[in-house]
Amino acid sequence: MALKSDELPTLVAQEGPLQGQRWMIKDNAVIGRGMECDIVIPDRQVSRFHARFSNTPEGTLLEDLASKNGTHRNGAQVVEPVLLQDGDVIQIALAQSFLYVSSDATLPLESVVTHTGSLEVEGLRLKLDVRSHRLWVLGEEMDPPLSVAQFHLLELLYDRQGKVVSRDELVEYVWSEDEAVGVSEQALDALIRRLRDRLAALDPNHNYIVTIRGHGLRLDNPPID
Repeated sequence: MALKSDELPTLVAQEGPLQGQRWMIKDNAVIGRGMECDIVIPDRQVSRFHARFSNTPEGTLLEDLASKNGTHRNGAQVVEPVLLQDGDVIQIALAQSFLYVSSDATLPLESVVTHTGSLEVEGLRLKLDVRSHRLWVLGEEMDPPLSVAQFHLLELLYDRQGKVVSRDELVEYVWSEDEAVGVSEQALDALIRRLRDRLAALDPNHNYIVTIRGHGLRLDNPPID
């Protein structure tokens, strides 16, 4: 029996030129630089036919097509075909990463999973789906999606809803350990400002990110009136 569209495995492009785009895997999907591919990554690091996703009775199979710069799943190079698990991160060369979601129906739009995996209460003004990197404000999906840094900043605040998160914690969460050492106050302030602007574009009447002077930031995410 054919799967419904919301039951199909989905690839969500993360860091890279395709960031924010999504593809459902109906049967097979070939990724590469060539225009003949189902998913085209316009980067010279990517081989013309780089990798293939195939739906099988056991699940979604990922195989590298003898690419020059390799395919990785969760940091490990793909040498033999591997079955993907929900939440796997696939890296194509150094050009593009994807999040694999086993089914768009894994989570209904009304329920959202936080970083800790707990379900949020329905009816909040802002809802976040960490696995697919999707965000809704007052029921409207953010489009284009947030940048990776903006999403990670909001993700930590969302996970700690109502609690104050220190600026140091935010820097360590958004940037890697090595990068965090050189992140200035101005860089964090600029990121916060851009995130506030994106949220205000969908809901100009509410300030979601509240500054607690001398302590940090907290997310103010009340129920919809």
